[in-house]
Amino acid sequence: MNANLTLILTASFLCGTGVYLILERSLTRVLVGLLMLGNGVNLLFMVAAGPAGGPPIIGTTPTDDMADPLPQALVLTAIVIALGTTAFLLAMAHRSWQLNGHDDVQDDVEDAAIRSLAQADEASDSHDLSHEQTTDDPGDEDQFEEEGAPS
Repeated sequence: MNANLTLILTASFLCGTGVYLILERSLTRVLVGLLMLGNGVNLLFMVAAGPAGGPPIIGTTPTDDMADPLPQALVLTAIVIALGTTAFLLAMAHRSWQLNGHDDVQDDVEDAAIRSLAQADEASDSHDLSHEQTTDDPGDEDQFEEEGAPS
């Protein structure tokens, strides 16, 4: 099987750029990145499908010369899913623009607290509580008996 190097490099560039843009804060950049990633993956599907062939209808084309319809169906499905995702992200970006005047995704309070704890190299309260509950107290054994276990 011969693969076109130009198409592979183009698909790789689209996928790499798409992943980079998805990691941005702006919903518009996330949308462009998602579309680029989707187009790169669709292009890779078509490259992996092999060379173009005849229609996959028995009797019109010899079996060895038929095109594989599965990659074409996967790409068509991916295009429809990308359209729905694009509409959803556009609606989110528009609503964010209406409410805040920008489309950047902001951190919530919990994310900021976790980041500050990680930078200070400290454990959170929930981490401390989970370690306190795992200590072996002889008085706690009666509370957690299995159902049907002999007493």
